[in-house]
Amino acid sequence: AMREGSGLVEFSKLFPKRYFDVGIAEQHAVTLAAGMACEGVKPVVAIYSSFLQRAYDQLIHDVAIQNLDVLFAIDRGGVVGPDGATHAGNLDISFLRCVPNMTVMAPADENECRQMLYTGYQHPGPATVRYPRGKGPGSAILPKMQAIPLGQAKLTRKGAKEIAILSFGALLDQVSQVAESLDATVVNMRFIKPIDRNMIQKMAIKHSHIVTVEDNVIQGGAGSFVNEVLHELKIQIPVLNLGLPDHFQDHGSREELLEEAGLSADKMRQQISDFVENKPSKKIYSI
Repeated sequence: AMREGSGLVEFSKLFPKRYFDVGIAEQHAVTLAAGMACEGVKPVVAIYSSFLQRAYDQLIHDVAIQNLDVLFAIDRGGVVGPDGATHAGNLDISFLRCVPNMTVMAPADENECRQMLYTGYQHPGPATVRYPRGKGPGSAILPKMQAIPLGQAKLTRKGAKEIAILSFGALLDQVSQVAESLDATVVNMRFIKPIDRNMIQKMAIKHSHIVTVEDNVIQGGAGSFVNEVLHELKIQIPVLNLGLPDHFQDHGSREELLEEAGLSADKMRQQISDFVENKPSKKIYSI
């Protein structure tokens, strides 16, 4: 029942025999996809992040446990805005990364989103690509489809040895602005799972402070995963996790809600500066 919102109107007309609208029945959608995968078909489940919560049992028991070849195209990942808390995709990184067999990708722009959907389609197992509502930063779309090596992050800016910012997903543009003013290193992590442990280790060795940024709640999110990796590697380094707050945000534009959460370029810059200067932490957002 989300053909228009998911951008599938044209696809449904061009390929009517390959398009299945199950109505507002998320649990059935995932189990249907699992059944198709059992029969050798490659299903793509186009679903909103907040709606996938309703099919979490099916995602685990019908798809992940059997390691079935299903791709989830997760729309409305992160801050959504005008639709309010019921449509906010602020939990998906946390509830996806703990599921065994699951690959979790977060593109930074529209071209990377396209390439990750291709990567997930080529991957022989459960995979998810979570992307935000709205427009991308305007990146050029490369015509050639090319799979991205699983779990491989990308260094996008080499800065001074003080700060390394690990960016997960759609906030890379704002992170890059912050990095320019602070002369920080920036890594587009791209994958939450499998996470690039080698890149995390490299950044921790070469820098004195690590910052993680994501448009997902901090609790159990991508930044928490980085903390876990550093703990496993026995690397002690100051880490600042920036993400969405531990409360349901009200209605507002995406820009307004990111500002409220301290994820605008200006507020990230201030928080990172305070962190490096060892100033007392300040909550940017309020409940």
